[in-house]
Amino acid sequence: MNNQAEPPPNASPMKNNISPSSMLSSPTQRQSHYHHNYTRSPSSVTDFQVIADRANRDYQNGNYERAEQYCLQLYQQEPDNTSLLLLLSSIYFQMRRYDQSMQYSLLATKLDPHLAEAHSNLANAYKEKGFLSLALEHYVKALQLKPDFIDGYINYAAALIANSDMEGAVSAYLRALQYNPNLYGVRNDLGNLLKALGYIEEAKECYLKVIKIQPTFAVAWSNLGCIFNCQGEIWLAIHHFEKAVALDPNFLDGYINLGNVLKEARIFDRAVTAYLRALNLSPNHPIVHGNLACAYYEQGLIDLAIETYRRAIQLQSNFPDAYCNLANALKVQGKVSEAEECYKTALSQCSTHADSLNNLANIRREQCQIDEAINLYKRALDILPNFAAAHSNLASVLQQQGRLHDALNHYKEAIRIQPMFADAHSNLGNTLKEIGDIPGALQCYTRAIQINPSFADAHSNLASIHKDTGNILEAIQAYKTALKLKPDFPDAFCNLAHCLQIICDWNDYDSRLNKICSIIQEQLEKNRLPSVHPHHSMLYPLTGEQRRNIATRHALLCLERIQLLHKKSFSYTRNLTTTNSRLRIGYVSSDFCNHPTAHLMQSIPGLHNRERVEIFCYSLSADDGTAFRAKIQREAEHFVDLSSISCNGQAADCIYSDGIHILVNLNGYTRGARNEIFALRPAPIQVMWLGYPNTSGAPFMDYLISDEITSPLTLSSQYSEKLAYMPYTFFIGDHANMFSHMTEKAVIVESQQDSNSSIITTVDNRSIVNGTNLKPILERSDVKTITVKVSAVDDDDTGETNPKKCKEEVITSLVELPQATVVHQLLQQGHNEVSINGIVAQNGTTTLQTSCRAATGEEVPQTVLLTTRAQYGLPETAIVYCNFNQLYKVDPTTMRCWCNILKRVPNSVLWLLRFPAAGEENIIQAAKSYGIDSTRLIFSNVAPKEEHVRRGQLSDICLDTPLCNGHTTGMDVLWAGTPMVSLPLETLASRVGASLLHTIGCPELVAETYDDYENIAVRLGNDPVYLKSIRAKVWSRRLTSPLFNTALYTQYLEELFIKMWDRYKNNLLPDHIRATTALN
Repeated sequence: MNNQAEPPPNASPMKNNISPSSMLSSPTQRQSHYHHNYTRSPSSVTDFQVIADRANRDYQNGNYERAEQYCLQLYQQEPDNTSLLLLLSSIYFQMRRYDQSMQYSLLATKLDPHLAEAHSNLANAYKEKGFLSLALEHYVKALQLKPDFIDGYINYAAALIANSDMEGAVSAYLRALQYNPNLYGVRNDLGNLLKALGYIEEAKECYLKVIKIQPTFAVAWSNLGCIFNCQGEIWLAIHHFEKAVALDPNFLDGYINLGNVLKEARIFDRAVTAYLRALNLSPNHPIVHGNLACAYYEQGLIDLAIETYRRAIQLQSNFPDAYCNLANALKVQGKVSEAEECYKTALSQCSTHADSLNNLANIRREQCQIDEAINLYKRALDILPNFAAAHSNLASVLQQQGRLHDALNHYKEAIRIQPMFADAHSNLGNTLKEIGDIPGALQCYTRAIQINPSFADAHSNLASIHKDTGNILEAIQAYKTALKLKPDFPDAFCNLAHCLQIICDWNDYDSRLNKICSIIQEQLEKNRLPSVHPHHSMLYPLTGEQRRNIATRHALLCLERIQLLHKKSFSYTRNLTTTNSRLRIGYVSSDFCNHPTAHLMQSIPGLHNRERVEIFCYSLSADDGTAFRAKIQREAEHFVDLSSISCNGQAADCIYSDGIHILVNLNGYTRGARNEIFALRPAPIQVMWLGYPNTSGAPFMDYLISDEITSPLTLSSQYSEKLAYMPYTFFIGDHANMFSHMTEKAVIVESQQDSNSSIITTVDNRSIVNGTNLKPILERSDVKTITVKVSAVDDDDTGETNPKKCKEEVITSLVELPQATVVHQLLQQGHNEVSINGIVAQNGTTTLQTSCRAATGEEVPQTVLLTTRAQYGLPETAIVYCNFNQLYKVDPTTMRCWCNILKRVPNSVLWLLRFPAAGEENIIQAAKSYGIDSTRLIFSNVAPKEEHVRRGQLSDICLDTPLCNGHTTGMDVLWAGTPMVSLPLETLASRVGASLLHTIGCPELVAETYDDYENIAVRLGNDPVYLKSIRAKVWSRRLTSPLFNTALYTQYLEELFIKMWDRYKNNLLPDHIRATTALN
């Protein structure tokens, strides 16, 4: 979930099928059988003893049948010989003829009731026949008869283990070791038992003592390796397993354990070697084949893994783990049907095979069979409540359904069960990011990386957090790390490219763009979600079709997500009627707060004609306590806060229940959007407007409100929607309301300029005062005026204003001060206030300190504000070109163009923002490479909204960014009276500036080519008379043109809505429409 795509479901880890005596270190159950040495009278000792020796020798050599023959021969001679009876009992026990073994043991006990060994042998036979209580009774009897009977204690311990009395078995082993502490085999068995009981440190002590007693005992080295492995000491575990197989090259379990731990450490080549050595010892060992296949799988050797899994199944047909793992490998190869059958086979062999249930659920999820997927995940968890992967996978589905808090609970449970589960930490971070808990998400991604430093997705997700929070340099480093770990990582590459664009790092720029285009084309051809976000597609040399297809793929993702809600889109009948003849219009946005979108449209809801329309505003964000929110909430006829309804289906239900006719999407694909609501179509007509400068690509959006300059019909193929044309620009700003104190200004000049000629040459943007009421200052000052005639059309080749076409003029007041320089010095020293002829004026850079709400634009400043070039380090006499956009909108072509302009206008500088600060040095270096010294670039920090707009008055000319125009910032500089030069390209985002200029009546500032762009800017910089005329024109037209006329704009907007509805109610499909005449 990054500008990054959500990670796929976690497949269950490959099942490591471990042989019983390997990593589990099961206690060895030893059963000793006893016979006494024969004692004979001297006369018969020779013949009897010879046969007895043969019987003993054959028994020891495992030749039980011949030993039996010798003993039966001797039994004919001496049936009451208890030693002989014990030997016969032992022989029959080894031959698994337990009834006969018991017969001879019982005969021995009858002859000698105090013969401990006979009771012990009898107990062994009872145990094997399943009579544990009788076995335990006779072991106890044997030990009572012979308290130092070491083998009796050992066999007794084995019986207690079989009877689940582990603590009693520990005591029995300890009694045996009291009599002989050097029994390393017994101590090893005690260690196994302690480990099984969870006494890890005590078990470790046992194994260490075993090794001290018998350093060459390979089994103890292996068991100690198991201890280190379960304690997370992987390298110590590897060392001990390697020591075990070095001591005993034929130690099968040692090689298996070594392979397992090497695989766990992801040292797959050595793991494969260990498994192959094990197979040399036991070629038909199915478990080893299964584990070897797992190692091949992890190495990406999928074909070899499949072949080896099949061999394991051939050796052991009832092998659900192998079928499950084979299915995982087949799924990687895209053989989903075969994989599905293997999972089903595993479940037919073991209906409680949780891994197969989980992995089959993953397939069902990918097939959009969400209900079955959830049921399978839950079945897996019913069987194995501590199944971390299933918790994580279920959480992922719940997250997609919008059930974010349920998802959080399952992710947290997965982490509780498996604290080192890096995927779960990363996915939890994605969910926390989605609900806005950025610090929590950052912590999760960081933890995932700590657990697995090679986890490329976690590095990429961490980078996305840094990117979203403005820590661009940290984001770049994290994306680079992700790509180093995973070179073929399109999401990380494209996000890195965007970060580099943000800071104007143009190293390998062309090759970077070419690679992005190649990635996008391949992803679109394969119907994958593109790695470039729709909102960023305008920055790259993609075709209009590609940009539209990128948006369409994201729209289809919204449709896929609503399938998870088990809701169908709403449908409508054509006879839907309006209530009281009023259209119900719903505006949906996450930006009804302190956000540029609200700054632009906050007055619109209240300006609608309530006789014609009924306005609903649906907020996707909580109340931020600002005046922007309060104004919209107060002036809209209905205001509904949907931010607490996290389920998109329920939010859509809410809108549908209000009977909305036309639903307007102000977000598009910007942050905070919930397009899934629109995918459910809670209104019959759905419209894109204002907040997102591109097509939605969505089959569920009908219209896009634009204008003929921004979106000419010749480019209509770029849009999935039908175009609804405003008569002027589709863009709007509430500047006349928010910044009414800038409707007039006065210019501060030195009083020494007392000649008419000096007044004529005085410029209007060096030192400026603004306020809602400048009358007190003007009344107390020596005021002169400058009158500038506005040329109606700039259509000649001389560059001279045509007097015959001068239809308007602009008069600017000059306030002469004898000590204007002193005022400037006071401002530079940081004083909050200065006196202008006895009237207090506020330092224009300190509004945030004195009135936060005025600084943010929430209320109009009530003080007189002084703004000077000196405050920002701008040269007093230079031509100041400016651009206040974010730096990602600047590309090498634009920068080269700007530098050419500076070269052609000698006394000029370029004023930019540190937006972000990390881009400043790259811009400076780029300018140097084009021959422009750094002294001609001036950077300022980003300012509060009101100061940002007001200080635009200090610039002479704004140079728009052709790649992506200044939209809100374009409105800002035009309201400040600063002319803007713009060059429209093909995208909507690149044509807004031209639309604004046409609407304000300055089409002469719209270039057709980059050369034309340069020439217009150069003429403005080199021709002061022409510049004054254009500046006067912009200053005048901002109040008289439709550009900032929100009331007129709202009437045209209503006309479009009515035309949309008329087509709908007349059973006509959406088509291109135009607003022509404002409604009366």
